[in-house]
Amino acid sequence: MPHTPSCTAQKTFDVAIIGAGVVGCAVARRFALEGARVVVIEKGGDILSGASKANSAILHTGFDAPPGSLELEMVRAGRAEYLAIRHSLGLPLVETGALVCAWNPAETAKLEAIAAQGRENGVDGLRLLTAAAARATLPGLAPGLAAALEVAGEHIIDPWSAPLAYLTQAVMLGGVFLRNTELIEGAFAGDWTLRTSAGDIRAASVVNAAGLYGDTVDRRLGLPAEFAIRPRKGQFVVLDKAAFAHVPRIVLPVPTEITKGVVVCPTAFGNVLVGPTAEEQEDRVRATVEAGTLRALLQRAAEIVPALAGMPVTAVYAGLRPASDSKAYRVFARPERRAITLGGIRSTGLSAALGLAQEAVRLHAGFGLPATSRPPAPEVRLPNLAETRPRDWQQPDHGEMVCHCELVTRREIEAALDSLVPPGDFGGLRRRTRAAMGRCQGFYCQARLAEMTRGRLSTPLAVEEAGS
Repeated sequence: MPHTPSCTAQKTFDVAIIGAGVVGCAVARRFALEGARVVVIEKGGDILSGASKANSAILHTGFDAPPGSLELEMVRAGRAEYLAIRHSLGLPLVETGALVCAWNPAETAKLEAIAAQGRENGVDGLRLLTAAAARATLPGLAPGLAAALEVAGEHIIDPWSAPLAYLTQAVMLGGVFLRNTELIEGAFAGDWTLRTSAGDIRAASVVNAAGLYGDTVDRRLGLPAEFAIRPRKGQFVVLDKAAFAHVPRIVLPVPTEITKGVVVCPTAFGNVLVGPTAEEQEDRVRATVEAGTLRALLQRAAEIVPALAGMPVTAVYAGLRPASDSKAYRVFARPERRAITLGGIRSTGLSAALGLAQEAVRLHAGFGLPATSRPPAPEVRLPNLAETRPRDWQQPDHGEMVCHCELVTRREIEAALDSLVPPGDFGGLRRRTRAAMGRCQGFYCQARLAEMTRGRLSTPLAVEEAGS
């Protein structure tokens, strides 16, 4: 199973990062590239164990972010860095563009204001379209369409490979990833002593990127209670790959004050995603799916693109977003405690993560710690999981086809298990390979996967569970 280094065997770290979601992984990479000795503490069995595992995978432009906000600044910076580094890390970009669709006169009246806000935010490629012009770019849109705003720069990425690449680069630079390690409490006395479920860790500074537990971690560190997390559940439906031909672009609704609304969009893996909902709840762990809500999502998808009516459903899932008591990002630096909190990072976190990592380094520079020398950036190229580029099954000598639904090879499974940041559980293996994510949801390949992963996962995949 994935090895968790002994906390006590390590020297004092320069930076301890709490949380291995997309933001924590990006922060680890950035500090490691700056020459810092980093440790990432994650209470789950793998990266992306919390909010980051469930999102719409859109690389945002920030066209609809509040003007002048930190969120806008972080989204723009994060997007720019992703585009700059994606080739070197082997990360895909599916250039779809998006349409903000208005279905009645009231929504149509809002499009000009949305476009004006986007221009104020420095976003290019915004174009108001008549219904006919919008249908020329996406013929499957329903006849009831009134008008649309084209946002040429909104695209789709692989939401799981990106954070894995970030953390892998940090580990190559000497970073330590501690999974199944929960922060119990922290005390600052010149340096931080972090008491965890795996032992004590010493660090000169700490970054809280704990997502759904951001406020809890601040309390455990003895930091001021600046915000409160209000979990927001989003339910999703994943449609069969046959739906992909009907949705070549991201279809966005006119947003409300509460939510960006239900999106219909292609995925990098060749499916179509419908969701999310926006449901407030107290529970930070369980995100249930409800049949009635899923039916409503399917009905709405068919109202937007009629060809989606009756389309087979590949999967359903729900995730929690770390919304807070304010719509703004909750970012705080406490130089006197050498602590940074990156909290309340909601639906734009995937796009903003690299920008937030830059911001964390900038804030950290004010702590007065000695400068570190920057090492050369190690080369990292993750295996491609996107349908828009060649995949391993198309290459010779790949071994066997383990997952026929998603065309995942034995070589891909073995490479994931032998990687620098191997999966810690079945979910982590799925996110690294796409195995068991297709039409049968593991019914046919789960027994073979259990064989291949025996003794390699902290939560074993039992052979007898196959087909359950």
